[in-house]
Amino acid sequence: MALLLTVILVALVFEYINGFHDTANSIATVVSTKVLTPRSAIGLASITNLLGALWGTAVAKTISSGLVDGKVVETAPEIIIASALLGGIIWNLLTWWFGLPSSSSHALIGGLCGAVVAGAHGNFGAIIWTKVKVGAPWFKWDGVYHKVIIPMVSSPVAGFVIGMVFTTLLFALVRTWRPAIVSRFFGKAQIVSAAYMGFSHGSNDAQKTMGIICLALIAATKAGTLKEAPGWLEFLRTAPDAVNAIPIWIKVTCAVVMSAGTAAGGWKIIKTMGHKMVKLQPIHGFAAETTAATVLMAAQSLGMPVSTTHAISTSIMGVGFAKRPGALNMPVIQRILMAWVLTLPATALLGYLITRLWLGI
Repeated sequence: MALLLTVILVALVFEYINGFHDTANSIATVVSTKVLTPRSAIGLASITNLLGALWGTAVAKTISSGLVDGKVVETAPEIIIASALLGGIIWNLLTWWFGLPSSSSHALIGGLCGAVVAGAHGNFGAIIWTKVKVGAPWFKWDGVYHKVIIPMVSSPVAGFVIGMVFTTLLFALVRTWRPAIVSRFFGKAQIVSAAYMGFSHGSNDAQKTMGIICLALIAATKAGTLKEAPGWLEFLRTAPDAVNAIPIWIKVTCAVVMSAGTAAGGWKIIKTMGHKMVKLQPIHGFAAETTAATVLMAAQSLGMPVSTTHAISTSIMGVGFAKRPGALNMPVIQRILMAWVLTLPATALLGYLITRLWLGI
């Protein structure tokens, strides 16, 4: 029982780190354009992250029941889940230290897949690569291929293309406006787009930790661990199955913890995102935030745990390309892309090794 509580605590630590790691992504543009100060932007993101985290549960259900074989997790639920989280935490802290906007989503998923494979003694069949939901329409697919791999490619492409097209349309719209009017109008509009970005970040990223906690509780319930729970922990027995709603205590706890992490900020990543990739004005920031937030909300509605980092980074790239192709800082972009490519395999390896060491196998 104590180990299960430790797992939940580690999950919340991941959520807190996710808050200050990925919040930088959601507020970088509004800070870099000087529409809001870092303190004001973090305050806005904290509130909107909290509200977004309470919105929807599709992504949480994907994490808890759609990516890995729950029967493998049941063999050592606390160890497997804790190893997955530790792999994600280590990678997040490393990339944060170097100011690289890597994906917390892929860090968590990679750690989970690696830990489950280790728990299954190297059997990659423990990962659900693809499956169709019973009784669902043909497009209701689960599994790593449909919910992680395809969105991992399509969401950055969508961010870049939509960001470029949207910026081009905005430029056409304001071509007769005076520069001062453009800056003033989009300075105000960007506050709205920053709030939209914060809300979408909360609605997508907070649900991933909700899903991990649910996965741990479902496995612990089936393994009989929760039978030992004292009366004051009765609420732990409200863990959902594959179809029930996420318990309110999990939603509220994850929302509050992410909001608290958001308040801690992440200035290193803000500088990379908002200053080093391309120089932004309010109109560019509005276009990038609106594009990225829309991509995230669309993915959230489909239960796809996509990367906030990928969405906003490629949206900024698309906006910068529309502004002037030469405005992009390619060396910085190459470093970001390398972090993206390495995240899934690196965290899978970390999750695998930590699990093996823990289980002594």
